[in-house]
Amino acid sequence: MQAPPAPGQQPSPQQIAAMQQAMAAEAQKRGMTPQQFQAAQRAQLEADAKKAGLTFEQYINQLKQQAYQNHQRQQQLAQQQQAAGQPSPTTPGPPQQGQQVPINPGTPNPRAVAVAKWLRSQDLKARTCILNGQRKDMFKVKRALRAIESPAYTTACKKKNSGLPALTPTFPATEIFKLLPLSLLALRVSKADPHEGHNHAPPAKAAKRTKGLWHVRIEQQQDISPDLHYIFLYEGPQWRTKLYAGGALLLIMAVIMFPLWPFKLRIGVWYLSMGMVGLIGLFFLMAIFRLILFVATMFTVPPGLWLYPNLFEDVGFFDSFRPVWGWQEEKKKKSKSSKKGIDNKSATPTTVDGQTPSAPITAGTSTATESGAYERRNLTPRIEEVEED
Repeated sequence: MQAPPAPGQQPSPQQIAAMQQAMAAEAQKRGMTPQQFQAAQRAQLEADAKKAGLTFEQYINQLKQQAYQNHQRQQQLAQQQQAAGQPSPTTPGPPQQGQQVPINPGTPNPRAVAVAKWLRSQDLKARTCILNGQRKDMFKVKRALRAIESPAYTTACKKKNSGLPALTPTFPATEIFKLLPLSLLALRVSKADPHEGHNHAPPAKAAKRTKGLWHVRIEQQQDISPDLHYIFLYEGPQWRTKLYAGGALLLIMAVIMFPLWPFKLRIGVWYLSMGMVGLIGLFFLMAIFRLILFVATMFTVPPGLWLYPNLFEDVGFFDSFRPVWGWQEEKKKKSKSSKKGIDNKSATPTTVDGQTPSAPITAGTSTATESGAYERRNLTPRIEEVEED
């Protein structure tokens, strides 16, 4: 592959011929003439330049500089690998599904930020996972690709100043999604053991784990495949968190500067604090009084009377004071005596019509009713029937 010309340098005749040949081959693939293909490419470039807020010439110069820098980077990487005895990499083309994506950390691409912001607003059926002790939103690549290929994305691209890259045959959904890992806005993860790498024995009792809550780790190879899982590292504008932090800082500063408050305001705060202390004291006095009342009524009027019986129950604030009073609830005991009564009842011989026979029934005999029906006695030996030696 010939190197692209440096910015400000005219291409050589060989480079011009190679570019014309590649353009003719691409136009033939799309069923267009080279002139039609060139006009379509120019229209697309003008639209991209308008979205970027640049003139057509400025946008073309920017693309040339990016191509030249990419070529220089590839040459440096090839030289390093040749010095290490590794084969030089081939020229990268557009990544397909399952192809590895190299990560170049730096300032996020504005188009990648726009894509991440738009995907965060879509229903990707994201799941919560744990990454390094922090909760993150995890989703599948195929749902993100469906969202990018949906009409909603095309409509969002047409909005003014959306910043979203257009979905074209030369820039498919996989290329658009690739912008996220390149700018470290979303990364591929896999399920991991939370105790992996710890120098300790496995816990004696496993901690209670929320069903479906994965512990994940970031994979080194950022592949793009429909069934892989990614997490969002882009959290969006944190205006609410900043607002809470600012409010907490102002509150701390106000407490620290309490001696500088106006006199009347300090007096009001003092009365308010005394009122809160009084309420807490009344609560403890009420708890002691209700215990004394219960102990007194437990012997005089059993089972005992409780004042605010739901005071310490796991209920709401207002439900803790309803009802005002109530009797102590006795636990219903299913004692052995009740079971014994049931056994005795079942052991009592009865006739078919439910009446107890007048004469005792011995083992191996049967009783006859007025209707002539017979009921056999259960001959299974019981404790009271076993004779002592």
